[in-house]
Amino acid sequence: MKFAILVFPGSSCDVDMHHAINEVLGEKAEYVWHTEAALEEFDAVIIPSGSSYGDYLRPGALAKGSPAVESLMSFVESKKPVLGVGNGFQILTELHLLPGAFLQNKELLFKSGSAKLSVENVESIFTSEYEEAQEITIPFAQAYGNYYVDEKTLSQLNENGQIAFTYKDENDNGSTEKIAGVLNEQGNVLGILPLPERAIEEIIGGTDGLPLFKSILKRWNENNVSQS
Repeated sequence: MKFAILVFPGSSCDVDMHHAINEVLGEKAEYVWHTEAALEEFDAVIIPSGSSYGDYLRPGALAKGSPAVESLMSFVESKKPVLGVGNGFQILTELHLLPGAFLQNKELLFKSGSAKLSVENVESIFTSEYEEAQEITIPFAQAYGNYYVDEKTLSQLNENGQIAFTYKDENDNGSTEKIAGVLNEQGNVLGILPLPERAIEEIIGGTDGLPLFKSILKRWNENNVSQS
């Protein structure tokens, strides 16, 4: 399986993601610079965290004007998986590929640490290797971690099973209904605010993020290897 790691100016977790895919998962990941985004040859796209364009306007707001966007939109329409982590999640909301928006943390401070999450949907491309309601611990680091959706959108997310992860502790930063990760309506785009690529080896503190990547690989194998 071939992953594209879509890199914007200010991305800073692209190296962590490259290590997770190539060294830990044993698959192939390539960096794709945002001005050179030809994504058709890839099986999945990952938008890593960081501070795209320095987050000078809003996190992700400047990235939505990137040359990569047209190719990314076509990739999403192809139903292949797209994973946005941290700032990648914020970019996906700015592109309206995921609902909602991000506000500053309720304390108006940058925060980092480890958050306890609950897996709310184990039927998706990204979560099938977890157990329902499984509690996991994933590192986080953000200033704009306050995910907001209005009541109508929240109702739609619940009805459609689009809420993938929720916070189980007080590290939600004010996020609506303690949401930590959401899917698009078609289920091939996931945004998650904590950083699963920082929880893929015991040597760095745990492996609770690894099933997310294994879920993507499992679905790809089911759809491709079994038919070859």
